[in-house]
Amino acid sequence: MIPRFPVYLFDVDGTLLNSADDICGAIRETLASTGAPLPTDEFLRGYIGHHLRDTFAEVLPHYTPEQVDELIQTYRRIYPLRGHSSTSVYPGVVETLRQLGGLKSTATTKGTEMAASVLRQFGLLPYFDRVQGTDGFPAKPEPDVILKSIEAFGVRPEDCLLVGDAGPDMEAGRRAGVKTCAVTYGYGDITAMREHRPDYWADSPLALIS
Repeated sequence: MIPRFPVYLFDVDGTLLNSADDICGAIRETLASTGAPLPTDEFLRGYIGHHLRDTFAEVLPHYTPEQVDELIQTYRRIYPLRGHSSTSVYPGVVETLRQLGGLKSTATTKGTEMAASVLRQFGLLPYFDRVQGTDGFPAKPEPDVILKSIEAFGVRPEDCLLVGDAGPDMEAGRRAGVKTCAVTYGYGDITAMREHRPDYWADSPLALIS
């Protein structure tokens, strides 16, 4: 059983939203102009939750950091144009957010503006007291995106539960000193998450309120 916490910090992609088709599609569109063989969905899903820089550097190891940055900017233009048409809210997310209580923020590799936009589109934004994305500071597994919300809420790390679906989420939570909950229904490698020894596991968002 997962106890209740004063503060919840949620990853977005693979935790609240099933957004892989739009993310992977936008990455492939971005890569199409490079002439490189296009990765499979299975490959790309494994990188959701990691920074885009890691994904592009893996596919195009000969690219310079400047070329990778150009690809990231291209992706950021392409991704919102898809309108999140292939994205959906995971079953149980709305019920969980509605009943959970406590303060809620996001801890996502998306930028704050994009995270707020997609949460608004799917009716989830009203459940959050804060939206925090990765804006000009290191992405997970660095703890910065978590620490920003802890500071804004004026709470202690031990008051917080980070909920995510990937290894970088769990490692970022460990570095930030918060409790962690690994969800098994997202895109992350369960073995990789287990290596970071999450405090709790959830097979459904509803596990947070059961």
